[in-house]
Amino acid sequence: MAAFVRPGTPLEERLRGAGGAVDLPPRELLLLFFCLSKDSQPEVRSLAAGTLAALDQNLVVTALEGGGLHPAVLHFIAGTCGSDSAVKTVLLATAELAQVTRDLLLAHCSVDTGLEESADLSAQVDEEVTSDPGAEELDQEVETSETDYEVEATDEDDEYLSKYQLAQAMGIGEKIKMALTGDKEWRKILIKDANKLVSSGVVKNPRMSEPEVLTLLKSGVQNDEIMRLICANKEWVKNYQIRKALIENPKTPLANALRYLGTMNEKDVAGYAKSRNISSVVATQAKRMIMNKKR
Repeated sequence: MAAFVRPGTPLEERLRGAGGAVDLPPRELLLLFFCLSKDSQPEVRSLAAGTLAALDQNLVVTALEGGGLHPAVLHFIAGTCGSDSAVKTVLLATAELAQVTRDLLLAHCSVDTGLEESADLSAQVDEEVTSDPGAEELDQEVETSETDYEVEATDEDDEYLSKYQLAQAMGIGEKIKMALTGDKEWRKILIKDANKLVSSGVVKNPRMSEPEVLTLLKSGVQNDEIMRLICANKEWVKNYQIRKALIENPKTPLANALRYLGTMNEKDVAGYAKSRNISSVVATQAKRMIMNKKR
């Protein structure tokens, strides 16, 4: 495994590993795909997940039956192969399986688990993946890490894996489902996702509140689809502060910004007439509005 994950490994070699063109036992092969799913290059991450999804499910089952895999690895496998009944059955019978992964499997990855934020497993996993031991040392390191980072529950059985870490292990389909149904914490995480289907799914979430929309607009969101969805929501644009934030956001469609400008009070219009931080077209229209009012 070290030949594919150690720092400095050429992209071509990492792609070869992610494509499964390697001679490794089933267990090590799954660990390799997990490690490469954290690669800095999107094509490596996508290929690793895609290769695992296309893998003979009997091989996956064989690897899982050995037990002892890290909860984050199991979550990655669940998100990629959990739809297969045999894989799902073995995963649910695995002692190391995190409760949130169990919940997602039982609910077909479509429920809001309501987990509490806790230890940042992502940093621990990344540290293991980017270390630079020899092949045998890396194998030993992985074995050790799986023992060191065992799941520990509180008295209320709260899961220690953070939602942020879980998001890193989710597939696109799973992220979209969580974006559409998740709670405020999930929405805060997934609104920043690079995939527009995921981030726009958050805006379609029926639990999305006006304060969240306002915060999102003031953060300088650059996603055109998100801006379109916000402008199309008649309830949200009834809010004066949201209309004001839309005017001030450069990604708001110009026609919408000009329409909202006509609903602003005199003080705000005067401010826009002098502002250099908004569209010049909107600023010019604000000046015209002030001049017409003086006549």
